[in-house]
Amino acid sequence: MYAIVNIAGQQFKVVKDQYLFVHRLQGDEGASIEFDNVLLAENAGKFSIGTPSVDGAKVSAKILSHLKGEKVIVFKKKRRKGYKKKNGHRQQFTKILITDITL
Repeated sequence: MYAIVNIAGQQFKVVKDQYLFVHRLQGDEGASIEFDNVLLAENAGKFSIGTPSVDGAKVSAKILSHLKGEKVIVFKKKRRKGYKKKNGHRQQFTKILITDITL
C-alpha cells in the first residue's frame, strides 16, 4: 500500500514506516500530524485517483526532529566592475515518520 500525498507544497510517494525530510512544518517534536490532501492511493493493486484529492483518505505521521540542510553558496560577480557578493543559505527541514495510511 502506498499513497501520493501533498506535503508543504511538494508531492511525495509514501509507504508505512518511511522517513521523509520535508520543508519545515509547524509542530513540536514527537507530535502527530495528519495530511488529508492525498492525490492517489494504491491498495492491493486497486488504485484510487483523486479529483483533486481522494475523499476520506489520510496519511498520519509523527514529527521526529527539526533540522537544517546542507549549506548552499550563492556567489554573484560582474567582471571588470569590482562587484562581488557572496551569500549562504541553509534550508529548514522537518524529519517525519509515516505511521499510517488510511483509505
